Amino acid sequence: MPRSIVAGNWKMNTTLDEAATLASEVAEGLAEAGSVELILCPPYISLAVVRRAVNGSGIHVGAQNMHYEASGAFTGEVSAAMLRSLCHYVILGHSERRQLFGETDETVNRKVHAAQDAGLRPIVCVGETLAQREEGGAADVVEGQVLACVADVHDITDVVVAYEPVWAIGTGRAATPEIAEEIMRDLFGDDGDSVPLLYGGSVNVGNAAAFAAQPSINGALVGGASLQADQFLQIAAEVAGAKG
Repeated sequence: MPRSIVAGNWKMNTTLDEAATLASEVAEGLAEAGSVELILCPPYISLAVVRRAVNGSGIHVGAQNMHYEASGAFTGEVSAAMLRSLCHYVILGHSERRQLFGETDETVNRKVHAAQDAGLRPIVCVGETLAQREEGGAADVVEGQVLACVADVHDITDVVVAYEPVWAIGTGRAATPEIAEEIMRDLFGDDGDSVPLLYGGSVNVGNAAAFAAQPSINGALVGGASLQADQFLQIAAEVAGAKG
């Protein structure tokens, strides 16, 4: 089984000073997280200060997005090569990127290839809308997203997949552990035991253990709760305890 992972997506939050402080607090409390791999994903401007703050702790740093081109006239974008010296992971295909910025499975797939070529490990986000769930097509939607996003990648076991139902992100309305387990079970067939599968969407201290207790779920992608070091570390501890 893959090692358990708890990643914090800080989204568009924290100044440089706040990011450094938060990262330092997480690093100082690392012993509370148990045997879970922690990843902090701050805004681009804070990648360097977060990297310095966690240096030597074993905590990994991740970016929240990247462009699939190596360079060029793409104002405001960042390439995989630019990120490689600052972080090891990169979140790709988050529903906010899809909904607000028009990203598609095809563009996410190009980013996955570019990330792997540059030595970054992608965290690929997938998930259905409330309408798709109510229509009974959630499983097909998510499977289609996964297959499209990782099409022709050279090493599927180097990809982390995060299931984040769109209707649960930032709403306080988390999916049930059973729903998450049903969606995530057997997504990759024989490779399933080698691909870390995370649940995301209103993850908190109160529900993290229940999700992590599901056989197919290896950890969590945490949003708002990752902005408080004590909550983030407690979530990691709950995941560690649930996975034994």
